[in-house]
Amino acid sequence: METSVIPETSLTMHRGHWAKLRRDLHAHPELRFEEHRTADVVARELEELGYAVLRGLGGTGVVASLPGANPDRGIVLRADLDALPIQEANDFAHASGAEGIMHACGHDGHTVMLLGAARILKELPQLPGTVHFVFQPGEEGGAGARKMIDDGLFERCPTEAVFGMHNWPGLPAGHFGLRTGPIMAAGSRFRITVTGKGAHAAQPHLGLDPIPLACSMVLQCQTIAARHKDPVDPAVISVCMFHAGNTDNVIPDSAELRGTIRTLSSALQQKLQRDIQLMCEGLGSAYGAQAEVTFFQYYPATINTPAETALCEAVIRETFGSERLSRDIPSNMTSEDFGFMLEERPGAYVLIGNTPIGMTAAALHHPKYDFNDDIIPAGVRYWVALAQHYFGTV
Repeated sequence: METSVIPETSLTMHRGHWAKLRRDLHAHPELRFEEHRTADVVARELEELGYAVLRGLGGTGVVASLPGANPDRGIVLRADLDALPIQEANDFAHASGAEGIMHACGHDGHTVMLLGAARILKELPQLPGTVHFVFQPGEEGGAGARKMIDDGLFERCPTEAVFGMHNWPGLPAGHFGLRTGPIMAAGSRFRITVTGKGAHAAQPHLGLDPIPLACSMVLQCQTIAARHKDPVDPAVISVCMFHAGNTDNVIPDSAELRGTIRTLSSALQQKLQRDIQLMCEGLGSAYGAQAEVTFFQYYPATINTPAETALCEAVIRETFGSERLSRDIPSNMTSEDFGFMLEERPGAYVLIGNTPIGMTAAALHHPKYDFNDDIIPAGVRYWVALAQHYFGTV
């Protein structure tokens, strides 16, 4: 059973506009920190609703606040703006018009759901506290959340708690997934450069071949994941790129590996980084080669705090019914920079199902992915109910 905390007529009235807006954003995707058109669209929508808009936090971020009766109380509701460097394989009318760029993760839908909540909450009676609508750039590998925080987000927008939401093709449309504790993994990327000495392929003894050494490092990364941690503590080390040489009869001077580490613990993340560095430097030294290891694009684990998770659970059960909630959904090894916000403030991150009932849907980051416009009203309803419940108005 679904109960309503907002007038159903409001959802019905704006549904077509939201779908049209979402498809416009999908057709005009922009990469991290290049979301200039996207930010313009968001700002225009908010200004037309009567909001004062703050721009420029984190580069291309947009923030609007709905003042509450007590200006010292506030919460952040956050959506992400950026697209991915993926060539879209869909051929529908709103497919990406940008070569090699597409909204393959649903950030276009996240943006519109939060814009919808900003519209509906504006129409309702004033809340006891302030709601800050945060449209964040650079989630896909750019740590845009961290940049907004460093630019003074929480100083300019006093905040008690932070809340995020992501669509999830693994859940039925309009259903929700939630868990206390880590819901997404900590993650970092690494680059390993192995430098030897080039030579003719027929005279390997005159050089120092970096390729066998680099191959050993790939295998040892898997040993680290399997043998350097508690078996019940999840971790994934993936070497995803291996570059060496330019032709088939010359031993190259160097080889480069790139990959990721993902864990559900930031402490384990740091340990595995140290283990990889020690392993590479030790193998390089034993082989007589140089091994340089660089870690970058670190994201902390996305860890939901107990009280805020319980609040979100109550909102979902009361607003949509218990049958639409998957409580204690398994943690996922993908990473999300909302974890930076959760390091600063308590809060919770929920998943909203994207897959039509009885059907399948393309996975996130797949070239045939598309956001399901039918779930926009459910996302809007969730955001509005969450704000109302947080401030005790329902």
